[in-house]
Amino acid sequence: MLSSIGQAMEPLNRAGKPRLRIGLAAYSFREQFKDPALMTLPKFIDLCADQGLDGAELTSYYFPKEPTVEFLLSLKRQAHLRGVSISGTSVGNNFALPDGAERDKEIASVKQWIDHAAILGAPHIRVFAGAPKGLSAAAGVQQAIKAFQETCAYAGTKGIFLGLENHGGVVAKPEGMLEIIKAVDSPWFGVNLDSGNFHGDDPYAELAQIAPYAVNVQIKVEMKRGSNPAEPADLPRLVKLLRDANYQGFVTLEYEAKEDPFTAVPAWLGKLKTALQ
Repeated sequence: MLSSIGQAMEPLNRAGKPRLRIGLAAYSFREQFKDPALMTLPKFIDLCADQGLDGAELTSYYFPKEPTVEFLLSLKRQAHLRGVSISGTSVGNNFALPDGAERDKEIASVKQWIDHAAILGAPHIRVFAGAPKGLSAAAGVQQAIKAFQETCAYAGTKGIFLGLENHGGVVAKPEGMLEIIKAVDSPWFGVNLDSGNFHGDDPYAELAQIAPYAVNVQIKVEMKRGSNPAEPADLPRLVKLLRDANYQGFVTLEYEAKEDPFTAVPAWLGKLKTALQ
């Protein structure tokens, strides 16, 4: 572990006041990315710039299977020239696996994307713990912890944060999230807070438990309580819980509702900007 940088802080101890920077996740256009005529990563960067955003989150799913250094640098150059920060990227990994080739492949993939993020100048990668496969829930948690300790140690050598998303499986509840965060104990590890992924009776209260550990935030426009239908997100309430946690960083819209994102995303960005003000 990179102990010379400092011990992991619980919660993250940030000086100063909350600072919330607005961004957009490429995943918001997941259907459009299937047709290059509609959306590509360069087009997405331009869209973020045209919307006056601080950050563009470049989801790994929309890169070439083996992105070249030249391609990564071309995105970095374009983002800089358009005045947009590449706020991060993301991978779809599962670390809750038994020892073996499949788990080794997942770890290798995350390390590869750490290298890609370093070239892009992206400071953060969204990662998953996963759902146990061939293991009990408790054993899956321990496997995830060991994998995160290894990948965070590597991420630290590149100056990249890994943000664990509250995304079902062994992190479906705040308690599971915090168990892993505390056990990994890395200065390069934290929470990727996704506002739409806790489904308890009071998801806002659940989010407030993990907000002090957030190194990145993704805002959904809908939230769900148990088996009830989805409801519109209370953006001012979400912003307040981030400010109460003294969060400082990107607040990224990740649009997943049914309406056409080319129409809906600008409208929701306007609402999010208003809430942040």
